[in-house]
Amino acid sequence: MSQYAFDVDSSNFEQIVIEGSKQVPVVVDFWAPWCGPCKVLKPILEKLAEEYAGKFILAKVNSDENQELAAQFGVRGIPSVKALYGGQIVDEFSGAIPEGEVRGFLDRLIPSPAEELRSKAAELKAQGDAAQALQVLAEASKLDAANEQVRLDAAEILFELGELDEARRLLDSLSPTMKLEERAVQLAARLNFALSGQSGGDEQALRAKIETDPKDMDSRLQLANLLVASGRPAEGMDELLAMITLDRAWHDEAARKTMLSVFNLLPGNPLVAEYRRKLASALN
Repeated sequence: MSQYAFDVDSSNFEQIVIEGSKQVPVVVDFWAPWCGPCKVLKPILEKLAEEYAGKFILAKVNSDENQELAAQFGVRGIPSVKALYGGQIVDEFSGAIPEGEVRGFLDRLIPSPAEELRSKAAELKAQGDAAQALQVLAEASKLDAANEQVRLDAAEILFELGELDEARRLLDSLSPTMKLEERAVQLAARLNFALSGQSGGDEQALRAKIETDPKDMDSRLQLANLLVASGRPAEGMDELLAMITLDRAWHDEAARKTMLSVFNLLPGNPLVAEYRRKLASALN
């Protein structure tokens, strides 16, 4: 018997498929002896299991003899292939497909070396070793320079280390499509506020200027950015609302646009709904 392909039934399904998928992807082939297309697909899967040499495990389930398993996985026709990773179904297909398409299915399923390094970097970051995480991400980038998730991971770490200019450089290097992803949008907003807050001066000095001249819009915007960057978004948005009340058109509606950037920083935060209502009221 192959070390990468196993005949599986209810007695060993939990061990080989569920527990096994927590280590590497497991491809489950539901087949039957009478099924013509199964006789075409099964040898392809067995051949590729050997070729990929442990990058995935093939679990072959005779659906006639294991009808409960087939029903549990929603098998309605065979061959039916289910891919599990981390104990969950992550992809599937039905019917006999050409070897090239099977390879494509497997390549989408199996983490690339760069993705494996991303996972390692995430573990290092969680352990507080940001410097080592950055080194691992640099290795990942050498393996797959086109992987923009690697650059975004590195930008997040650099931001947390206070390396704002370098984080900005990496963000600017992303493709237009990638820049629209939620994680990139949120990091860009955090970075903008941090850079603005960094150059905005002292909070007390800004408040003194505003007290002297309540219509000092530049000082109000600098104060709003400083407050948001220091983790006080509600106070920052209050300043922005005050600006909108004073002059909503100032600098091409800079206060309103900044409010929208703050919303990007707070996904799922109840402050967003509250201040959206306040913004709508201020604009009407």
